[in-house]
Amino acid sequence: MSNAAQYDTLIKGGYVIDGTGASRVRADVAIDDDRIVAVGDLDQASAGRVIDASNRIVAPGFIDVHTHDDRALLANPSMDMKVSQGVTTVVVGNCGISLAPLVAEAPPPPLDLIGAEGAYRYQTFDAFLCEVEAAPAAVNAGFLVGHSTLRVATMDSLDRAASARETKAMRALLEEGLGAGAIGFSTGLFYKPSIMAPTEEVVAIAAALEAHGARYVTHMRDEGDHVIRSLDETFRIGREARSPVVVSHHKVQGKQNVGRSKETLAHFDKHIGGHDHHGIAFDVYPYMASSTVLKADSIRVSKRVLVTWSKARPDLAGRELSEIAEELGCDIYEAAEKLQPAGAVYFAMDEEDVQRILSHPNAMFGSDGLPHDEHPHPRLWGTFPRILGHYCRELKLFSLEEAVRRMTGYSAETFGLVDRGVIRPGAFADITLFDEDKVLDRATFDQPKTPSAGIDLVMVNGRAIWQAGASTGARPGRALRHGG
Repeated sequence: MSNAAQYDTLIKGGYVIDGTGASRVRADVAIDDDRIVAVGDLDQASAGRVIDASNRIVAPGFIDVHTHDDRALLANPSMDMKVSQGVTTVVVGNCGISLAPLVAEAPPPPLDLIGAEGAYRYQTFDAFLCEVEAAPAAVNAGFLVGHSTLRVATMDSLDRAASARETKAMRALLEEGLGAGAIGFSTGLFYKPSIMAPTEEVVAIAAALEAHGARYVTHMRDEGDHVIRSLDETFRIGREARSPVVVSHHKVQGKQNVGRSKETLAHFDKHIGGHDHHGIAFDVYPYMASSTVLKADSIRVSKRVLVTWSKARPDLAGRELSEIAEELGCDIYEAAEKLQPAGAVYFAMDEEDVQRILSHPNAMFGSDGLPHDEHPHPRLWGTFPRILGHYCRELKLFSLEEAVRRMTGYSAETFGLVDRGVIRPGAFADITLFDEDKVLDRATFDQPKTPSAGIDLVMVNGRAIWQAGASTGARPGRALRHGG
């Protein structure tokens, strides 16, 4: 196209960081319909809409590779908690928990993190994807099929290994999900519905992945004392299933494991360099605290525990477990029982370990936020600006180009999201404009739903979804079906 061309949208005068890790360049970006059609000096071009990006970074929209937004896509389709921080695509169904395929009135923990009564109503994965497509959200979404969901759908008792018949049934459900367009299979071997599943069960189900070019994504069995053993189990599953592996929210937990990220990252490097693997990556969130269901073993290794929700005592959400225990006149473990079912934030990591993991070139970024918590972890609203502002600009852990690469291009490549995560002609127009001097998270543990600063404009498939600090109401997101 010539410089005199007419475009739908023209983003002028910004510094383009294209998502590949290449250095920024001053360039204009032209969009027609849902695609980028030109990048460069387009000074003579005109457009129906011209956006002044002077002194702003023009980046691919951020990809949140670790979310639990399955139900939020339908229940909260504006997705303010994500688009306000520049996110344009989410990967859902992590930690073995997916909203489909399962019909259940009262799913057991941790499935209740994403849906309670009436939410699990999809006999097939395709039925869920069709509903998302019929009522699109503001953001795109890629989908994982959860192992715990398959176990609940298939087994009459979860406190044992699956039988050969049950394993075959779970594999058939995974095959249906992959055929419908799911991009992978996730496990949460740390959680009660799957903790009794032996490695062989997971391998037998995951064997369906290779034919679909899909990946194995896991919340490992142990992120504390036995973290190396859990990594070895994960790498074995990927190797035997002939599938790429993504380790979820990599961390080392508990005061006795402070500093062990040196050991775990060296273990990653050793296996990433091996010839018998089909790809290994991991994601991480930029906080010293984790968040999940309220569990005694997580309480035991934590310095502080903050209750995020409680069905029995919803009035106690947002308070310290130790304070609640004192008020109830019992110890913290008895207090936790009185709150069930419930969720919590756990302060059980070391900042040096967090920074070391964030700095690794194979680390993608994911929020792991829980959108249905009454008092969520601030990562739900703050992950990506926290990386750009605190860890990149203030602490200088990595360059801005590297930070953007690991929340865009590298993430899209790892999860097989075609024509996403990069700014180039032909790519989808998922774009975030931000002020590199002002971008910063503002969500805190006390005020976790505070939008971030410095995000000026967010576009999905060529349409603005966040502008001037507010949602535009547009919902151009798509279900990113594999092969579609």
